[in-house]
Amino acid sequence: MRINVTWPYADRTTTMLKGISPSISPELIKALMEMGHGDELVLADGNFPSASIAQRLVRADGLGCLVLLDAILSIFPLDQYVERPLALMAVVPGDPYQPVIWDGFRKTALQHEPGFTDFEYVERFAFYERARKAYAVLATGEMALYANIILKKGVVTVQESS
Repeated sequence: MRINVTWPYADRTTTMLKGISPSISPELIKALMEMGHGDELVLADGNFPSASIAQRLVRADGLGCLVLLDAILSIFPLDQYVERPLALMAVVPGDPYQPVIWDGFRKTALQHEPGFTDFEYVERFAFYERARKAYAVLATGEMALYANIILKKGVVTVQESS
């Protein structure tokens, strides 16, 4: 016998904290809070060798990179002292694939960072080396190809009262 259960709040987004997306797990919020300025976070697609590369592996199975990037950038300051605080894994030379997800990354970056100009494009193996040094790798369920992005953390500036 199968029983159908209906969640009473299925028609709206529910969160456990005000202003924090439910896409951000407790493990992810901990990693974001532990990071200091200049530390890097890798959002890795489902094909990325996350477990073998990560110093700290945070899992977000079932969630895509665009949802997570939007949620993270709503609370995560990007480094304003570097020219390109967002880096993408460049398409391997000779690969004809055009990463459509990059348009979504660009739109999301512009939504959260009005001063955003462009991404840094990092060669595949150089991206792996940089990911090895990153504070954490967020393993997502993203199925788009070349959907790997590095975020360099900045500082939150608070105006001091006199």
